[in-house]
Amino acid sequence: MVRANGAVSLRELARVVQTSEVTVRRDVRALEAEGLLDRRHGGAVLPGGFTRESGFPQKSHLATAEKTAIADVAATLVEEGEAIVVGAGTTTQELARRLARVPGLTVVTNSLLVAQALAHANRVEVVMTGGTLRGSNYALVGSGAEQSLQGLRVSRAFLSGSGLTAERGLSTSNMLSASVDRALVQAAAEVVVLADHTKLGADTMFQTVPTDVITRLVTDEPPAHDERAATELQALADQGVQITVAGTAGHAAEPHPPSGRPRRDVPLPGQRAARLPGPSGPYRGGPGGPGVHGGPGGLNGPGGHVGPVGPAGLASDMLGPERPMRVADLRRR
Repeated sequence: MVRANGAVSLRELARVVQTSEVTVRRDVRALEAEGLLDRRHGGAVLPGGFTRESGFPQKSHLATAEKTAIADVAATLVEEGEAIVVGAGTTTQELARRLARVPGLTVVTNSLLVAQALAHANRVEVVMTGGTLRGSNYALVGSGAEQSLQGLRVSRAFLSGSGLTAERGLSTSNMLSASVDRALVQAAAEVVVLADHTKLGADTMFQTVPTDVITRLVTDEPPAHDERAATELQALADQGVQITVAGTAGHAAEPHPPSGRPRRDVPLPGQRAARLPGPSGPYRGGPGGPGVHGGPGGLNGPGGHVGPVGPAGLASDMLGPERPMRVADLRRR
């Protein structure tokens, strides 16, 4: 499977051979010792150096279910008539497919795959950057791409990358891609990172988004045995990143439009307040603080009110029948 696709996820391997991920991980470790493949976080790739970046065909086979769930959740953060930037990547491509249903949307992107996903959405305006094409990920990079972003201002940037740590933030293994991603971040008021659990704790060469610039992380629920991913989530939350965990198939939760897929916010220590979209979107408080709802215009706009104090600072009327989930719960599960 690795020879055919260039990369494969542990979850997919376990499904194909009908065994546990623990067994698959042990076998992959043995194959790596024989030099037949290289282990990567959540999967395996053909042998190669640490800094080598996998191409689109290889990346598209890794964590496909997780990327789909993340894209479903991320799409609910986008409002009608909004202007956003969307970076290159297989997860952002999945997001773009869902954004085709958002009327009046303007999407600025350097990704041919994102533009292609929106090409037939007659209610979405797509603005492409200039630049030089990188064939490995179908992205426009270089000075032309960066210059075309100067003077631009949008509400949100949706970005992915090769790795995410609390210490360095989002990173990638290609210098040109990192430079364009930094330009995309400069154009946005908020930064939303889309990263599945296999990227949590991975650190690659070029930093794109420092942790203190990331407003929100949308990720999937790490497997119970993945202590590193759970620890990294906690560390990111401690630094003020708001964490949203997308449920994959089999995890029931309240559906949210437009995708109808689940969205859960994980109240973790140290989170800074961040507004969810919508005229009456909820704000999150820190641990023990009040949960606040902003009416139109935000926190101080009409209709704003402070709800009763709930666990980890969530307004009690936002809790619903399901209690908030913490990173400790992820470890236990």
